[in-house]
Amino acid sequence: MSIIRTPFQIIRANLRVYLLLNALAYGTFVIGFVVGLLFPDLVAGRAQALEDDGTAGLVTSLLSSPWLFALTILAVNALRLGLVTIVLPSLAVPFLGLATFAVWSVTTGVTLVPSTPEGWVALIPHSLTLVIELQAYILLLLGVFLLGRFWMRPQAVDARNRRQGYVRGLQHLGWLSIPSLILLVIGAIYEAFSLLYFVYPLQQWLLA
Repeated sequence: MSIIRTPFQIIRANLRVYLLLNALAYGTFVIGFVVGLLFPDLVAGRAQALEDDGTAGLVTSLLSSPWLFALTILAVNALRLGLVTIVLPSLAVPFLGLATFAVWSVTTGVTLVPSTPEGWVALIPHSLTLVIELQAYILLLLGVFLLGRFWMRPQAVDARNRRQGYVRGLQHLGWLSIPSLILLVIGAIYEAFSLLYFVYPLQQWLLA
């Protein structure tokens, strides 16, 4: 099926860029995590910000409904992070989504630094969520990189002009968005159910 074969062909043809984007995604997260470890006040500030904007309260209210929680996670990840943070900036300015994602990744690294022993335990199953979701974003990063490349250098994709190169780039981004969305769905379901049926009970047990 071309819907499966084509994205893998694009990745294979751009394997070096794909690997560099993996380094960018995981590297910026690790940088943020290390910064959070070195400066606990930043972690506390991020936690307070999540309380103030209602994010923490929303998560707590949705824990009793895992499917609704998963749908909410998917909407946030696909729309706010995938579309608004990565794709839309790159449609206007070549490669801009790479920079906006890097900022988000560093900030997320700071945010996820645990402040309690129970938090470190919760980080173990949550690490898989991070891997799945970052892989989804990396596919989008590859798409917006190719969009910018074909837009600025249309000859790289045998396009006659930048307009045609832009369209070819959008096509590649569209193909890569398919497996990205699939990974985001898997990640959202795993995150919601693991938090409800594993992480939260484990934390309650540790606190008992």
